[in-house]
Amino acid sequence: MDYDFAILDLSDDAEPAVARLRGWVGAVLRGFRDPRPDDELVERGIGHYRTDRVTVRGAWLPDAELGSGPMPVATYASLDKTLNAGRELLPLRMVTDVTTSPAHRRRGLLRRMIEADLADAVEQRIPVAALTASEATIYGRWGFGPATFQHGVEVDTSPGFAFRSFVDPGRVELLEPADAWPHVEAVFTAFHARQRGSVEWPTQYEDMHSGAYDFNGSGSNRRIRTAVHVGDDGRVDGFAIYKHGEKDSVNVEEMAALTTEAQLGLWSFLAGLDRVRTVSFGMFHPQDPLMWALSDLNRVRTTALREFLWLRVLDVPRALAARPWAADGTVVLEVDDPQGHAAGTFEVTSAAGVATVVPSEGAGEVRVTAETLGSLFLGTVPVPQLRRAGRVEGTDEAVRRFAAMTDLDEQPYNLTGF
Repeated sequence: MDYDFAILDLSDDAEPAVARLRGWVGAVLRGFRDPRPDDELVERGIGHYRTDRVTVRGAWLPDAELGSGPMPVATYASLDKTLNAGRELLPLRMVTDVTTSPAHRRRGLLRRMIEADLADAVEQRIPVAALTASEATIYGRWGFGPATFQHGVEVDTSPGFAFRSFVDPGRVELLEPADAWPHVEAVFTAFHARQRGSVEWPTQYEDMHSGAYDFNGSGSNRRIRTAVHVGDDGRVDGFAIYKHGEKDSVNVEEMAALTTEAQLGLWSFLAGLDRVRTVSFGMFHPQDPLMWALSDLNRVRTTALREFLWLRVLDVPRALAARPWAADGTVVLEVDDPQGHAAGTFEVTSAAGVATVVPSEGAGEVRVTAETLGSLFLGTVPVPQLRRAGRVEGTDEAVRRFAAMTDLDEQPYNLTGF
């Protein structure tokens, strides 16, 4: 079947163009098993696409075919923001809203759209692409590797919960979500600038965190509450957005802090909420000090651990130069990439935490696939662990040298889903 592939013009207000765009939004929600959209959701979604200059791609059935019309059988969108690579904020191609109708799978629809988009990112000199995946087996073939993880926890705050004596929770205030939004945005902007692995928020985060709209329902979000931590200088240095659940529970939707004091202060506030016995958070920071600040560390229970941000390196020299390095050294790295974007052999020389990366004519001492490079890029997984899994090749000496250069002490972390 000949599908009609198109990029929608978000500035076109003609009736057929608007119908296709509305149909596209409906197809996305159908793909993610969500209810059909109401008018407000469509209008807000289109407004976000326009603000973020989203490229909206789709595949439609040809006219006169049964099922043809404004709703596509496959959707794909991308936008450009930034990724904190550790030494700088890199331009990032963010892939989102990928769906295929179950009646049209295995027809190459996603392949055509994702390969066209990655080629465009390369042309625009964007060094890294990213996505968050609903299934872990789809995107490795296009060079994406898991690069940060979701760590879910449940904290038992029932009687007996206590911090050690050295914890000073400081000052926490409750603000209405709309009033808190400027503080939330400012904290996240500072957090993004310092946190390796962080992805810049797309526009819809304002609607989500200000309570202006509930994307899981309709109308304003009247359930969320926002607590902010105030530092000694009077400035907000942390926030927690949460909602009450069933059976004396609280679910934290988002939390970020710029200091250890703010992090523990927010946890202390959440644990002290009236008639609350458990506090859960699906994006626990790898370096969160909570467990070790409690009298009983068993109060913190891991409930989930799964991949979150997937990265795809498109420009090897540019990307590797933007991340920090742990030790001085030189290694010749060979990357196998069927799409060709990251393919080649590169001499990586690191000194004082900074690397220079240049193409090399020599044989690769260490060999990885583009998918594995995506997982190595932020330092998520130690090189020796990937080697034991059969995903890093090379002599013992070369791999040890590469590991000493590449592996970083602190884990990357990302809060942003898209």
